[in-house]
This record gives sequence, C-alpha cells and structure tokens, in this order.
Amino acid sequence: MGILNVTPDSFAGAGPLTPADAVELALRMEGDGADLIDIGGESTRPGADPVGAGDEAARVLPVIEALEGRLSIPISIDTYKSSVADRALAAGAGIVNDVSGLLYDAAMGTVVASRGAALVLMHTRGRPKSMYNEAFYTDVVSEVTLELKDRIARATAAGVPAARIVVDPGLGFAKQPEHSYRVLARLPEIAAALDRPLLVGPSRKSFLRDAAGGRAAPDRDWASAAAVTSAVLSGAQIIRVHAVAQMVQVVRAAEAIRAAQG
Repeated sequence: MGILNVTPDSFAGAGPLTPADAVELALRMEGDGADLIDIGGESTRPGADPVGAGDEAARVLPVIEALEGRLSIPISIDTYKSSVADRALAAGAGIVNDVSGLLYDAAMGTVVASRGAALVLMHTRGRPKSMYNEAFYTDVVSEVTLELKDRIARATAAGVPAARIVVDPGLGFAKQPEHSYRVLARLPEIAAALDRPLLVGPSRKSFLRDAAGGRAAPDRDWASAAAVTSAVLSGAQIIRVHAVAQMVQVVRAAEAIRAAQG
C-alpha cells in the first residue's frame, strides 16, 4: 500500500503536493509495484491539529476523481470522517482506512456498509494531540487485541461484513517505542486472535528514530525495511509504505523467505 499524503504537513517529507503532482505520484507508485494507494488529506501524526471535513475533502477528492480511469489498482481513503469517506467512495475509492477504528465518528461504519466498501480498523487511543497520554499498558499485545476485537464488533454491528475488515495494530499510535516493537514482535498472536488480515504501517515512524541513528523521517527507510521484513515474516498481508519501489523489493524477498519456511 503506497502512502499518498495530500497534506501541507506530511511528517515524512512528501508534501505539499498539488493535485497534479499527487496523480503523477500515484501512477508512479503503481508502476513501482504498489497494489493499493492510500490517499489522505489530514495528518494524524502525534500532535497534529485536526482539519475540517470541507478542507480535507477539497484536498483528496480532486486526486481521486483525476485518477478515475487512469489507475488500475484500488484506492483507499485515509480518513476518520464519515462525510469525507462517503464522498471519496462515491468518487472511486473502494476502501476506508480509519485510523480511529470507528471511535471518532459513529456514522463511519454505516457509511462503509452502505457503500459496500472494505474497512481498515486501526488501533489507537485518544486523539493525535494527546495520544501519548494514553500510552500505558500492562500487556500491550493483549490490550491491543482486545480493543481491536471491540472495533470489529462495532463494524459488524453497523453492517460491515467481517470478510471486508482488515485490522491494523497501529504502530506508533498511542504507543511508546517499546510498545510498537513488542506489537511488531508478536504479530502472529494478534493475527491468530482476531482472524482478520493484518495491515502493518511501520514506514518512517518515530519509534524507528533511535534505530535510524536519530535521523529525520525521510531518512529512515533502512530501519523501515527491517520492520517491514519482520511484519511480512510474521504474516502481515498489507504493508503501508512511503518508498514503494524500495519496499516492494523488501516485501518480495521477505515473502520468498516466508514461503520457504513451508
């Protein structure tokens, strides 16, 4: 899954992008081997300020509409707002990637169900401004698993079939670095308990900062590659990344290793 942030404050250094720039980047990601494109119009990095639905829609809709007929892989809309999701799905997106796991907007599940879309439920706690205040766990893996079970239950109660749900353990969201590493190391337990496909997004995140020698986000691709490899070997089905061309090679090599394990 290639990350396409059409925001003025992307933490990973890609923005700001004009709609034309974003379209070209999406097409380049497809050419580089991406299987999905995840388009977002609001930064949800820790400490980020919220963006109104109108502004968010104005950023993402022109890109989705311009990709109609040009992109042959599915589009995911990265939003927690049901109104933005509804308009994006009408414009051509087929997946909603909700970083709140249905916590921020009660109508999201109904919108996804009515549109027949797929849904990614990510684990987090609190809002971006305060999520680290919630980063306290007795057993992060069991607690993340239990909270994702609740998110799945909310989605199915709203009419989203379980077969259309993917779960994301939310590396870096409401988690200290040690929590993210523990989740990454114990992904098979989460996958077994939830029985849903796993999306994992380690790319360039702050929990990798020390491993990357304190480098800024755009310079953490080597550390990201190690986390991507671990995620694939642990059974993740979708890997969300910035550097598509490089990480496609990493994923393919990791998949070959996984296949050779029997």
